[in-house]
Amino acid sequence: MATRLTPEELKQISTFRKRTVFFCFVTLILFLLLASRFFYLQIIEYDNFIIKAEANRKTETAHPPRRGIIMDKNGELLAANEPIYTLEITPGKVVGLAKTIESLEKIIPITKYDKKRFYRLKDELPRLSPVPLKSNLTDEDVARFIAQAWKFPGVEVRSRMHRYYPQGKDAAHVVGYIGRISQRDQAALEKSGKEAEYSGTLNIGKLGLEQSYEDVLHGKPGIEELEVRASGRPIRSLSKSPATSGSNLILSLDMGLQREITKVLDGRRGAIVAIEPATGDVLAFVSNPSFDPNLFVDGIDQETWDELNNDEDKPLLNRALRGAYPIGSTIKPFLALSAAQLGVRDPSRVIQDRGTFQLGNHTFRDSTHGRGYGPVDMKRSIVVSSDVYYYSLAQDMGIDKIHDSLAPFGFGQITGIDLKGEARGILPSREWKEKRFKRKWLTGDTISVGIGQGYNAFTMLQLAHAVATLANDGVVMKPHLVKKIENPTTGEEEYVAREPVGKIPFKPEYLKLVKSAMHEVTKKGTGRSTFAGAPYEVAGKTGTAQVLGIKQGEKYDKNKIRERHRDHSLFIAFAPYDKPAIALAILVENGGFGAQAAAPAARKILDYYLVERLKAKEEAGQHKEETKKEDKDKEQKTKKVQAVRKTPTKTTPETKGAQRLPSTRITTETLPFLGIKKPLSA
Repeated sequence: MATRLTPEELKQISTFRKRTVFFCFVTLILFLLLASRFFYLQIIEYDNFIIKAEANRKTETAHPPRRGIIMDKNGELLAANEPIYTLEITPGKVVGLAKTIESLEKIIPITKYDKKRFYRLKDELPRLSPVPLKSNLTDEDVARFIAQAWKFPGVEVRSRMHRYYPQGKDAAHVVGYIGRISQRDQAALEKSGKEAEYSGTLNIGKLGLEQSYEDVLHGKPGIEELEVRASGRPIRSLSKSPATSGSNLILSLDMGLQREITKVLDGRRGAIVAIEPATGDVLAFVSNPSFDPNLFVDGIDQETWDELNNDEDKPLLNRALRGAYPIGSTIKPFLALSAAQLGVRDPSRVIQDRGTFQLGNHTFRDSTHGRGYGPVDMKRSIVVSSDVYYYSLAQDMGIDKIHDSLAPFGFGQITGIDLKGEARGILPSREWKEKRFKRKWLTGDTISVGIGQGYNAFTMLQLAHAVATLANDGVVMKPHLVKKIENPTTGEEEYVAREPVGKIPFKPEYLKLVKSAMHEVTKKGTGRSTFAGAPYEVAGKTGTAQVLGIKQGEKYDKNKIRERHRDHSLFIAFAPYDKPAIALAILVENGGFGAQAAAPAARKILDYYLVERLKAKEEAGQHKEETKKEDKDKEQKTKKVQAVRKTPTKTTPETKGAQRLPSTRITTETLPFLGIKKPLSA
C-alpha cells in the first residue's frame, strides 16, 4: 500500500518542479540567445569576420624600392646606392628606451653622435616608425646582436640601401641630398595621397635634384603577403609583388668641367654657371664654398650643422641659384642691343666720354678717375667699357624701357631650371620701388642701373642664361640640369627639354655688332691680356660690381676696405665665337676688377673645355682604337693556333701502337719529389 505524502512534502515537490521548469526555461532562453548569436556571427556577419580572420592570419610587409641613380653626361656617378646593415629601434614597441640603448651599448659600439641623432630623429618621425640608432654595422656587430636579439623586443637589424654621393662637395648644390621622412614630410605625403607609395621607405629628397625629381627617383614599393602565427611570427609567404625601381637621371652636367671650375676658384667665394647655348644644357653649376651631402643622409649631428650654418662663408647657400648680385658692366651688351633694337640710340652715334656724367648737382664718375675714353660709339663703348656712354644711354632709355627690354633675357625672372628655390632677383621698375620703399622712382636711380649698379641684382644662373640667349641669336632655351630620364628596366630614355621656349626678334645687324664688340673685348679691350694667345676665338665682357658705395670725390682703395666689402669680379663669355659651344657667367666675390679675377678664371675654364678636354678625348679614342686593334690581332692569333690544333696528325708505323701517357700536373707540392727546390719560372 502506497505511502501518502504529507502536505509539507507535497509543497516541497511542487516548489522543486516549479524551480525545475523555471531553470529549464532560463536554460532554453540562454540556448536560444546563444543560437541567435551564433547565427548572427556565422551567417549575418560572416563576410565581415572572415575578412578580420584573414587579416589576423595574414599580414603585409612593404619592400622599399631601389632609388634611381644620378650620373653626369659621361656616366660618372653623382648619387648611388650601397647595401648596409642598420640597427633600428621602433620607440612605440620598446619599454624603457634609455635602458634598452644602454644595454645595446654593451653589444655594439654606439657613439654620443649616434644617440643624439637617434633622439632627434625620434622626435621627427611617427612613433611606430623604425628609427636608426647605428648605421654601417660590421658583420661582427650583426652577429653579436643576433645572438642576443631575443632580449630586445622592438629592436632589429635591417639591411637597407644606403644613399651616397661619390663626388662629395663638387656636386652638392646640384644633386642635393636625401634625409629622413619628417612629420612635415609625412603630412605632405598624406595630403597628396602618396602615403602608400612610401610604405617601408625612410628617406625622401630634401634638396637639389634629389628633391626636384623625387617622384621620378623614388619608384614604387613591393608588397609581400605573409601568413603569420597568433604571435605575429611569419610562417610562409603567400604572395609577393616586386618593388619597381626608380628611374635614373642622366644630367647635362660635365663633372670634369665641374671639378675644373672648383679647382679654378681655389677656395674663393663665388658662383660659376656654364650653359650650352644651342640646347640649354647646363654644363657646370658651381657654388663655392660647398658642403658634403653625405653628412645629411642619416641625419646630421647638431655640432656639424651649427658649424655649417654659422660659417661666415655660407657653404649651405647655393650662390648660383639663390645669390643675387649687382652685375656691373656685364649688363652693357644687353642694354646696347636693346637700345639699338628700340631705336633709342643709333649704334654709329658718337658721344664724348670725359670720365664724368653730370645730372643736376650730382656727378657720376667712372673707373678712369676723370680721364675718360674720348669719342665713343656703341661698339667701342662695349670694348673699352665706357661708363659715361651707359650713363647717357640709361637716361635716354628710361627705367621702363630698360625693364621691358631686359626681362625677355631672363633678368629678374624665374628661368625654370629644374631645381627648387630659384631666386627671382631684382629687375627694378617704378612699380617695384613704390611697392618696396613707398617712394617714387628718380632719374638718378636710372643712371646707376645703366652700369649694372643701383637696385638691380641678378643670379649667375640668370646672367649665364642671358649670355646663352645672346650667343644663340635670341633663341631662348630653357636651362636644365637633367638631360634624360632612363628606365632602369628597359633602358628607354626620355629627353627632358629640347625645344626653344621663345625667340627675341633682334635685327641681325645689331646682334652682329654687339657680338663683334664682345669679341674685340678679348682682342683689344679689357680682356685682351687674359686671352692673348688663346687657340680659340672668344667673345666676352668684364664687370666690376661695388659692394659699398663710395662718396663723391673719394677714390676706391681696396687696401683700406675689409675684404668682404671689396668689389665683386665678374666676367661673361661664349666660345668659340663663330659657333658657341659654351656660355659662361662668372662671379668671384670680393675679387676686385673683372679683369683681375673673373677673366683669368674664364681663360682657364675655356682652355680646359675647348682644348684640354677635347685633346684628352682624342687620346682616349686613339688608345681605344689601339686596344681594339691589339684585341683583334690576339683573336686572329688564337684562331690560327686553334686551327693548327684541330689539324689531324698523320699516323706513322712508329706512332701507331703507341699509348698516350697520363699527364702529370706540376705544382709547388710536387716539386720536392722531382728534386726541384725552387719554383719553376714561367
